[in-house]
Amino acid sequence: MKIEHRTVQFQAHTRNLFLHLLTQCNLHCLHCYINPEQHGNRILDRDTIAKWLAIFADRDQVNSQRPVQAHPVIRARDAEVQRIASETNVIFLGGEPTLNPALPDAIREARRLGYASITVDTNGFLFHDILNRVSPEELDYFSFSLDGSCPQVNDPIRGGGVFETCTSGIRRAIARGFETSVIFTASRMNIRDLVNMPAILRGLGVRRFFIQVIGIRGNSARKGGASLQLGREEWESIVPDVAGKAAEMGMHVTYPKVFLGPDEPFACAGLVADNHFVFPNGRVYTCPLCEDYPIHSMEIVKDELRRRPPIRECDLYSLQIPEGCVLNRILHPGNIPYDADGRPLCRIACCMLKEEVLPAED
Repeated sequence: MKIEHRTVQFQAHTRNLFLHLLTQCNLHCLHCYINPEQHGNRILDRDTIAKWLAIFADRDQVNSQRPVQAHPVIRARDAEVQRIASETNVIFLGGEPTLNPALPDAIREARRLGYASITVDTNGFLFHDILNRVSPEELDYFSFSLDGSCPQVNDPIRGGGVFETCTSGIRRAIARGFETSVIFTASRMNIRDLVNMPAILRGLGVRRFFIQVIGIRGNSARKGGASLQLGREEWESIVPDVAGKAAEMGMHVTYPKVFLGPDEPFACAGLVADNHFVFPNGRVYTCPLCEDYPIHSMEIVKDELRRRPPIRECDLYSLQIPEGCVLNRILHPGNIPYDADGRPLCRIACCMLKEEVLPAED
């Protein structure tokens, strides 16, 4: 089968809302990025979720990341609101989002508002009988987290018995008619097993495959996760090849660019695109690297979106450095090797810059 490789450039009119409905989870994954001290322990109820979805369906509430001099309250409007939901993808996360009994209502409200696509990221336990409480017409994707092709690889990372539960959940979701995807978080714990994933996913009937790089935040930051990161040679010698093999099997594969070549320009999604990472305590980040720190760009207070004063993550996006991503340089300085003269040997791309490999159309 012919395949197509492409870099997905940031698009000004494409928006993504990553809405964390809670931080609680039944698992304790080694690389979990949730940080309750920074993200809170609140479980969002149905009414709050509806109000927050409405906020991010209003262009005037989220159309600018430029610094402001005061603390303006950006209020929602009703009939006159200029909605951007039709250009926005919403992803419901946790914790484990299916633990929140309001999830079906959240899905239906996002559909009512006209969001472009709706995805639920899940560990596969599918609590509260979620497969029977929503329909494939209401939800675009269940995205399952699976970090190994067998229990021997997956379960030391995610927990005993999780492989069997997750793969069973995938089969049940597909049998009910839902579109599914799988997220594999690559690290030194499982990178050698990545080559086995395409065959497993094809056998399960999964059509979309996301290969993610481990982030040094949350649990991995607290437990010395820098040792779990992959170097450029290891990443580039394994991930693109596996992505190609999965695409040859008919899957749509996405993975982060991570490293830039010498002639590839650096671009920051925070300056070009609109990505909002919203946590139950009301923090709104526009860069996921910053989520362990109280430098979020905005916050929701009493169901109103407020822009925060400097210094925030967005105040750093325009800084230009030889290493590429300035926040990676500040927060993860060990990621980049240098030569004897102190020059970086490579640059780190924005973590939102993705590569796609997919079956080519005839």
